[in-house]
Amino acid sequence: MLRLFCLPYSGASAMVYARWKRQLPGWIDICPLELPGRGRRFGEALQTDLHALADQLAGEIEERLDQPYALFGHSLGALLIFELAHALRRRGLPAPQMLFASAAPAPSRRESHLELAREQTDAQLMERMRRLGGTPEAVFADSEMLRLILPVLRADFLLCGRYRYYRRAQLGCPIHVFGGKRDRLSVESLSAWQDETRAGFSLEMLDGDHFFINSGEARLLELLLGRLRQPGLAPSLALA
Repeated sequence: MLRLFCLPYSGASAMVYARWKRQLPGWIDICPLELPGRGRRFGEALQTDLHALADQLAGEIEERLDQPYALFGHSLGALLIFELAHALRRRGLPAPQMLFASAAPAPSRRESHLELAREQTDAQLMERMRRLGGTPEAVFADSEMLRLILPVLRADFLLCGRYRYYRRAQLGCPIHVFGGKRDRLSVESLSAWQDETRAGFSLEMLDGDHFFINSGEARLLELLLGRLRQPGLAPSLALA
């Protein structure tokens, strides 16, 4: 059995990974991590300090690291799993078998996100949502839905914009990166993830834009499963 802790993208709940539980084999225990202020944690305060949030998450999953595990994050979630891995290491806890960073530039290549350091207005948030894609147009016409989404998105953008990278010892686990062929992120910014590990690295480009996690889900899960099917992690292929 291997636990796969999954962190969502900006504005999303951990429920975006609910389908994965039905689509991946039973030896992979999908563990979506809900962030404060959304889903079942709706009553908690939203966080705008990414380092503090990563440390909080490390404490929350500490007791669940009693078996092999990996970390997956898409966009904001990818940045969070990187800092989560470092937070776990600071605590002297078992390291992940591997990290999966999806649709995110390497932590050292986030210059374009500095514009998010200032709090965005509702209009600015909606414009950015439209540019990123992945949000049904009906959402923009639903004032009640926007009332719930925009505060979460505002906090998540501040998490990205106020994040400051600093160099630390490389991680000892492989980092596998996924990018969208029609996303605005450059291959160079994705490839720079390899500087953060002294173990293996791979980069796979998938059809789709920033939200290939939805449009290209089948291919993404195929690649993910291929990486997890390694000696010591997966049962024999006949049992998977």
